[in-house]
Amino acid sequence: MKAITFFAFLLALFQISIVLSQQKELIYESETLQIEQISPNTFVHISYLNTDDFGKVSCNGMIVINEGEALVFDTPANEEASLELLNWLEKEQQTTVKGVVATHFHWDCLGGLNEFHAREIPSYASFRTIGLAKEAGYPIPENGFKKKLKLQAGNTPVINEFLGEGHTMDNFVSYVPSDKVLFGGCMIKELGAGNGYLGDANVAAWSATVRKVKSTFPKTAFVIPGHGKIGGPELFDYTEEMFRGKD
Repeated sequence: MKAITFFAFLLALFQISIVLSQQKELIYESETLQIEQISPNTFVHISYLNTDDFGKVSCNGMIVINEGEALVFDTPANEEASLELLNWLEKEQQTTVKGVVATHFHWDCLGGLNEFHAREIPSYASFRTIGLAKEAGYPIPENGFKKKLKLQAGNTPVINEFLGEGHTMDNFVSYVPSDKVLFGGCMIKELGAGNGYLGDANVAAWSATVRKVKSTFPKTAFVIPGHGKIGGPELFDYTEEMFRGKD
């Protein structure tokens, strides 16, 4: 039975890799920003953050585009890349950016927020994230929610939900039901990743939170981590295993 189960797991990974390779398409690239399309309505934006501990780090965010409207989840890591992203969305894609969401308070989520505010684009985050951003002296999202927030780009809804602490006390995820894409942010690790920055983490709660994310969104096919390569539900399992036993 175990052999069959392991074979089924490998087969699932193989099928997911095929789907990702078929749908993932690089559609914009510069020295500071990359944009990849991974499903009909969902894109990944990739920018870069220079850190003291980890050097130059690639940072992922999500974009949802439908019916001429766009939502951005986590800003690019700096104002230059954020301006570049906004210009691409508004000029090349002919979209109206309806909002930007910061999934936790770290700089790689909201470092470019001022560029969005300069264009009067509404920003959203949990009340916890807003409070922590104020304490850190970072750009502050304008509109808060407690546990759950539903936003919409055209006819495509996106569910934003806080399901527990992990990478930070305020980290939440964003899910696109129509595309079965979940943006896990820095709560979710790419395959092969290490612990990363734990200075604001709740390591004891992390595994339980990831299990809750997986059970809350069981139809997830594509998972976008905060850093590194996208994957499928195996990223939930990898991250959960990494912090299991530390609770």
